[in-house]
Amino acid sequence: MKALFLIFVFAIVGITPASAQTGPEKLANPVLEARAVALQKELRCLVCQGESLDASNAPLADDLRRLLRARIAAGDSDDQVKAYLVARYGKFILMNPPLDRDTYLLWFGPLAVLLAGASAAYLVMRRAAARSRREAGTTK
Repeated sequence: MKALFLIFVFAIVGITPASAQTGPEKLANPVLEARAVALQKELRCLVCQGESLDASNAPLADDLRRLLRARIAAGDSDDQVKAYLVARYGKFILMNPPLDRDTYLLWFGPLAVLLAGASAAYLVMRRAAARSRREAGTTK
């Protein structure tokens, strides 16, 4: 009985990923397919984070591409599809997020890191120069 239960559990676990597919691979209408391709270039893969949905090979990106096509096939506009995905995953899913209070870190974070690194490098070089001047003064 216990073995039968384990077989049942493994069968259910094996079937579950197949149910994640929510839409078609490609849309039959070439105009809608072109919209889907253009839209997936504007959306970020949540796994890869540096790639668009169009460029990513991650399973989640595949699911999001299917979801995107299903929403387009249902008649949603590009803005409605984006709003739906932003509501579910946040503004980070947009490759070019809007500049507002919630996305300041996305826009200005790299600049802050660069400035912090430059400041640290300047301080290290200034202390090294001061140390070499002190050492040069004591050896005379």
